[in-house]
Amino acid sequence: MEKIIEIENLTKSYGNGRGIQDINLDIVRGDIFGFLGPNGAGKTTAMKIMTGLIRPDRGDVKIFGHSVTEEYELAMEKVGCLIEIAESYAYLSAFDNLKQLARYYPEVDHQRIEEVLELTGMSKYKHEKPKKFSLGMKQRLGLSAAILSRPQVVILDEPLNGLDVEGMIDIRRMIHHLAEQEQTTFFISSHLIHDVELTCNRIGVIYNGKMLNVESTQTILNNYATLENYFVSEVERNGRVSSCAR
Repeated sequence: MEKIIEIENLTKSYGNGRGIQDINLDIVRGDIFGFLGPNGAGKTTAMKIMTGLIRPDRGDVKIFGHSVTEEYELAMEKVGCLIEIAESYAYLSAFDNLKQLARYYPEVDHQRIEEVLELTGMSKYKHEKPKKFSLGMKQRLGLSAAILSRPQVVILDEPLNGLDVEGMIDIRRMIHHLAEQEQTTFFISSHLIHDVELTCNRIGVIYNGKMLNVESTQTILNNYATLENYFVSEVERNGRVSSCAR
């Protein structure tokens, strides 16, 4: 299977002792990969490195064979992303926000803007301004922006933050649709175990900056009653190993 994202020995340390250490991971085309871990585990750090927002101390990320640190523009050419907070122009309508972004993509027309607003459940709010939006609506608009250019890879950091149940279902449906119909590859971080279980076909557990394990969702659920049971088992097993090592 074609490797789309290759993460090799990715390491970044901060003065407070947090960061990530020697993360290795391959993501193949069409994967919906779930990066699962508690707040502070290192998910956002890894994803900021993946999208070129910060540089690693060691290691590299390749997207479509191009190094993010050495060939940034080539690596990110077919990538859409939403990291941390969805930013927008507060006094432009949702539609006009996307129209501004579309200026960077000659192939994106008004029809495509309408399409992504429909996919993210934002069509009925397209003439409203984000200054009046709830956190969930801002998140939907941010997701609309992330998929606007028909990227082949979409990197989403906690995409379900602020969404109500209906919103979570809408976005999950959108992710599955794009992965199945357009072979879009997703890399999604989350601390919401149940939603990762329902959304992702492969899952990697990160804890205290270290990758504990990577497995298919189906294999996990064949061996554990729930993803939560698997997560607790992995953390306890690796926690004991770490404690003994000290």
